[in-house]
Amino acid sequence: MKSIITISREYGSGGRLIGKLIADALNYKFYDKEIIDMAAQESGLSPDFIKKTEQNLTSGFLYNLLLGTSYSGTAGGTNAVGGGQILPLADQVFNAERKTILNIAKQGNCVIVGRCADYILETAEDIDKTTVFNAFIYADIDARLSRIEDLYKETESAAKKTIIQIDKRRANHYNTFTENTWGDRKNYDIMINSSVLGIEDTAALITEMVKKSK
Repeated sequence: MKSIITISREYGSGGRLIGKLIADALNYKFYDKEIIDMAAQESGLSPDFIKKTEQNLTSGFLYNLLLGTSYSGTAGGTNAVGGGQILPLADQVFNAERKTILNIAKQGNCVIVGRCADYILETAEDIDKTTVFNAFIYADIDARLSRIEDLYKETESAAKKTIIQIDKRRANHYNTFTENTWGDRKNYDIMINSSVLGIEDTAALITEMVKKSK
């Protein structure tokens, strides 16, 4: 059975809830927004700074350094590479979250939502790739609109605009910091439309796949 599960998802598809249900069913630890606080402790950046910055900026400078250069953090959030060159804000956040995700994965028995976790684990030299299961959750647009309207009390037009904006941010962020393409089937063990079975049954299906995966 796989011990590390990553969940990538379209906005409004219920991916976060599906990930939580999977974690509960397997008695695994669940990580989504918790990564922000953990990355803040790792880097010296404030949780609020990380929350506001992640996925809103793109750079890729750190990726061009093969994501392997160490950095030094200060309380003010300054990060530098060799020679004192300051990392762009997005790279500071990505590097902090990357280190956090790797630390989480090394402990095993976990579900990690978003933040390029599938690619980070795929390219990490000290992670056993056979222990990782990557899922991508998508949904029909009507189901996504309904979920966003209900959860956040938005009008249909506002919900549609939010979906487009957030999906675009997620795709830009992923495509900038990885060699892969967000939503490309080659990156995942399963891509599933949560509209077909619903949230609970989608989570149950993925859970069974994880249990049976070698």
